[in-house]
Amino acid sequence: MDAEETGGGLDRRAELSEFLRTRRARLKPEDVGLPQFGRFRRVPGLRREELAQLAGVSVAYYTRLEQGNGQNVSAEVLDSIARALRLSDAEHQHLVHLAKPKRHRRKAAARTQQVRVALRQLLESIDGVPAYVVGRRSDVLAWNRMAAALFGDWGRLPAPERNWARQVFLDPAYRELFVDWEGKAADMVGYLRMDAGCHPDDPQLSALVGELSVKSEEFRRLWAAHDVKEKTHGEKRMRHPLVGELTLYFETFRPADDAEQSLVTYHAEPGSPSADALRLLASWGSDATAVRTG
Repeated sequence: MDAEETGGGLDRRAELSEFLRTRRARLKPEDVGLPQFGRFRRVPGLRREELAQLAGVSVAYYTRLEQGNGQNVSAEVLDSIARALRLSDAEHQHLVHLAKPKRHRRKAAARTQQVRVALRQLLESIDGVPAYVVGRRSDVLAWNRMAAALFGDWGRLPAPERNWARQVFLDPAYRELFVDWEGKAADMVGYLRMDAGCHPDDPQLSALVGELSVKSEEFRRLWAAHDVKEKTHGEKRMRHPLVGELTLYFETFRPADDAEQSLVTYHAEPGSPSADALRLLASWGSDATAVRTG
C-alpha cells in the first residue's frame, strides 16, 4: 500500500515524479550528445522526448513513469533511464526504490531501533576516536565519550530529538561546529532522501520532514532539489570551542545483520595538528562534553 493510500507518510508517486523531473532538468542536450535546436527552450534541461529517445522507450511510456506510474516498469527500463539521466549509484538505487517499492515496510519502519549490546560495548572500547551509531531518519542511537566531546552530549536530549538532521538545521551550535555547514546540511538532506525512498510510508520520517520544512528555509530549499546521497566516507573540517579547528576523516560501517544502522567513526591523520587536538580533547574528559554541550 502506498503512502498516499495510508495517509501516514510521503507521497511515493509525487516523489518519483519530482525526482525524475529534477534529474532531467539538470541535463542539457549537449551533455548527452544531442543537437541543440534553437536558442530558447520552454523547459530547463532535456525534454521528455529527448530523454525517452536516449533511454530507448516511447515518449508515452516515459511520461507515465514521470507522472508517478511506475508499478509495472521493468528493471531493464529503469537501468536504461538511469544511464540516460547519468544517475549516480545512490540516485539509481533511489529511483528503483521509488518506482518498485518493496512491500510490508510499514512494520519495519515503525519498529523501535535497538543497538546490539556487543555493538555498544565496541563503541565504549574505541578510545580516542569519536564514534556513534546512526539509524533510520538520521536518528542517533548510541555514541561513545569522544563523540559526545566533539559533537555534544546527545544524552541530554529527549530520545526523539537525538537526530542529526534536527541538530544540523535547528541547533545554532552546529552551524559553528562545521566549517562548511552548507555542505554538511546538503549531505544530511541527501541521506534523508535516501531513507525516504526506502521508507516512503514512515510517518515519523514524514513528521520530521514537515517539522524541518516549517522551521528551516535552508532545509526547504535543499529538500526541493531531490538530491540523494549515501553515507560512505569523507572529510569534515570542524571548529571546536576547546581545541580549535580540526580536519577529520569519517568512515561508515554497516553491521551485516542490520543494513539500516551504521557505525560512523572520525579520525585524524597521524601526526597532524588535528591528531594532537583530538588527544587534547580526550584529555579533557567529561569537561569537554560539558563545554561542548553548554
